[in-house]
Amino acid sequence: MRLDATLLVAQQKPLRYSDHGMPVSLAHKVESLRDDFRSAARLAEMLGVSRSQVTRWLRGAGIDPLNAEKVDLLELVWSNVLRLYDREAALAWLFGLNPLLGDRRPIDLVRAGRAEELMRAIRAERADTFA
Repeated sequence: MRLDATLLVAQQKPLRYSDHGMPVSLAHKVESLRDDFRSAARLAEMLGVSRSQVTRWLRGAGIDPLNAEKVDLLELVWSNVLRLYDREAALAWLFGLNPLLGDRRPIDLVRAGRAEELMRAIRAERADTFA
């Protein structure tokens, strides 16, 4: 694994806090995630919503509580996985079958809002990486 700019950014600004130390809005998280995943369509696929829904969010439409939780969870998972792996390996982790998750894909657990299981798996990955 190589240390690249994506990893350095993830370490410097986990969860994308503003310059004033306040959490950024969900709309800004959607923008950042769209940029990280390089398209609104890809982000929509990851969240299990329509592309038009993501487009509406980017234009300032409100985000319902269920999808807001998915955005927050994807942001949390993505930030943490980027601390362990470079971008391509992090994507492979997100979309690959994971034995720590009962051979489920982490992205499917993001869509289902399974934060505890995901964070437990990330902690196990971290322990294995630094062992």
